[in-house]
Amino acid sequence: MRSGFRWRQGAGDASRGGSAGARIAWPRTLAAKRNQRLDVDHLRFVHEAARGGVLHCFLLDCSGSMLSGQRLALAKGLLVALFDQARGERSEAALVCFGGQRADVRFRPAVPRWWNERWLSPIGGGGGTPLTLGIETAATVLEHAARRKPGQQRWLWILTDGRSSGAPARPVAADHVVFVDFERDETVRLGRCAQLAQAWGVEYVRPDGLIAAR
Repeated sequence: MRSGFRWRQGAGDASRGGSAGARIAWPRTLAAKRNQRLDVDHLRFVHEAARGGVLHCFLLDCSGSMLSGQRLALAKGLLVALFDQARGERSEAALVCFGGQRADVRFRPAVPRWWNERWLSPIGGGGGTPLTLGIETAATVLEHAARRKPGQQRWLWILTDGRSSGAPARPVAADHVVFVDFERDETVRLGRCAQLAQAWGVEYVRPDGLIAAR
């Protein structure tokens, strides 16, 4: 499955992506600023290939709430396309799935050479959304990768509806973080993904925000 996805460095990654030597992409920065006073959250940077390679770690919510309304099916479709792009760019990928009371590493960091649907089999029998456990598991994967390849650029993609409590910490080893919010119109909307993205100072997108025209 091919996709028009492109990795994007977004708003909240200014503090990490904007390290010494990073070049600001002014047209996109000014577009994000609009009529507001320029703030660090508006900064967009020119994407430059990391000399030590790139790792995209995907964290997929397989909880009961994601099993309804075709959310998990949509997330799987996005993941297939994101893995496909990683393979095409010779970037490493990793996959962590969480649901119920578990979080499992389904694909350890490597350049994906094929796609296996079994990597995405729902775990935990639905149930709750152990987001904190999932993030801690992904953090461990990223920490091991940082020790193995210190010069590697590490992205964490969190695909969830965020219907969970708790206040997980941002993984230190993640250079860029993107929350992909699958929460739809609920009777009571929690808005947890947006809240965490703001608290962490990272990028927040809806699923359709990842799709770019060819």
